[in-house]
This record gives sequence, structure tokens and C-alpha cells, in this order.
Amino acid sequence: MTQTQRILVTGATGTVGRQVVAELLDRGHEVRALTRDAGKASFPTGVEVVEGDLTEPDGLAPALEGVTGLHLITFGGAAFSPLETGPRILELARSAGVRRVTVLHGGGPTPLEDAVRADDGVDWTVLMPVEFMANALEWADGIVSSGEVREPFVDRLSAMVHEGDIGAVAAVALTEEGHGGQEYVITGPEVLTVGDKVRTIAAATGREITLVELTEEEALAQWRAAGLPEDVIGFLLMAYGNTPEVGRTVSGTVEKVTGRPARTFAGWAAEHAHLFGGRS
Repeated sequence: MTQTQRILVTGATGTVGRQVVAELLDRGHEVRALTRDAGKASFPTGVEVVEGDLTEPDGLAPALEGVTGLHLITFGGAAFSPLETGPRILELARSAGVRRVTVLHGGGPTPLEDAVRADDGVDWTVLMPVEFMANALEWADGIVSSGEVREPFVDRLSAMVHEGDIGAVAAVALTEEGHGGQEYVITGPEVLTVGDKVRTIAAATGREITLVELTEEEALAQWRAAGLPEDVIGFLLMAYGNTPEVGRTVSGTVEKVTGRPARTFAGWAAEHAHLFGGRS
């Protein structure tokens, strides 16, 4: 067990940020959660909530006081634009005595991640998760309303990762030695097709679920009708139609870093079955 430390988590209301908070609490550490609007944020008992905005770094000094570890995201502000404030954030962090920094990879090069990688004053770790298991929640409405999942490229492979495991890797890197300068690709323990995922959700919910394979043209129409921007649609076509090897290869990082196996999609589906109209 490591000595109790105080960690500042940015992006603390997000899918991964909440898991970083939970894992740190489970490990007995003090957690300070940064949010732009503390009045709208809800966290577990024991979390210190502080207001701040990564786009205005000079206001972060009080939040960084007494902190030994810092978890960063690469986008900020109401528009979630790529952050250009990395150098100043890191300068303030070093001045406050922060020793370890994790940054959640944003899917490609970003100014903040570049600044973290270039900083030799802290032990930094880049977290590079593949597809989140939570992405399957996009199917919830269709499963509840019609018992269908409508997707293209249904034979595509994914080593999708439980978001809690991303939080667990982050918590270790933020509080223990030996992870500085590392780039961790974080995956689940198995490679699944879309059909595998649908059958797993069906088993967890006790529902019959039909998988309807869309053509590329039908998928484009569906995504545009949903209001997705063209750059997002282009990314989906690339990621689904020609999934990079890194996204379909089990890395073993979770067990290597945390000492326990990565969580399965079956376990994730059981945890979230009620959101798909399954057993309560």
C-alpha cells in the first residue's frame, strides 16, 4: 500500500475522469476534482470539489496546492477545443510540487500532450485506451425501443476496454514509482466483433437482440441524421472500416500495471444491463 497522497483530477465528470476518482478513493488517496461548475457536479463522499478551467491556467494555483499527482485531459472549455495551455499548467504544477502527471490521449497529437511529453520536470505517463466498453451505450435506445442494433462493418475487431481499468492504470501511475516516461496502450482482455458484443448484451439482459448490418451508405445516412460532424463521420469510417492493429490487439497493460486481469465485456454488460432494458 502506498502512502496516502492528494491527487488533482481534471475532466473529473467525464467517462474516464470519474473512474480515476473512484480508483484513487478505493486505494485510500485524497482526491480533488476540478470542474468548471461545482454546483452541477456530483461526486462520492470524500472528494474535494474545486472550480477551475484548464483554458485559464492562472486560476488553477489554489487547486494545485498540496497536490502530488495531476491527471490531465487534452481538451477544455465549453467547446472542448484542444488545449493550448499545457506549458503554463505544467509550470504551475511543478511550482506546486506535483511529481507525477497522467494525460489521457486525445486520439491524435494535441498541444497539451506534446507539452507533457516534452516536460522533464515531472514523471509523466500517457494513457492510450482503445475503444471504451461504454461506447456500447449508444445502442441502448435501439435495443430498448426495437430490440435491434444497427451497425456497419459488423465483423470489425475491437479489444475494447472497461473504463474502470483506464482509471485503475491512471491511479497506479499517479501514486507509484516506475511509470514515468511511459506510453500505456490500455485494452480489455479479449478481441470481440460487433456480433460478439450484441450476444453478450443479450445474455446479460435476457433479451433477444437482432443485429442489422448496415451498408456504408446506410451508416453515413444514419450518422448524418444523428447530427454527427463530418470529421467525426470520417473518423468512424476509418476506425470501423479499417481498425488499426493497436485497436484490435490485447496489450496486457492492465494486468502488468495493476496486478489484476482486465475486466471483461461480459462483466461490463452485467453492470449496465438495466440501461438496455434488462433485468433490474
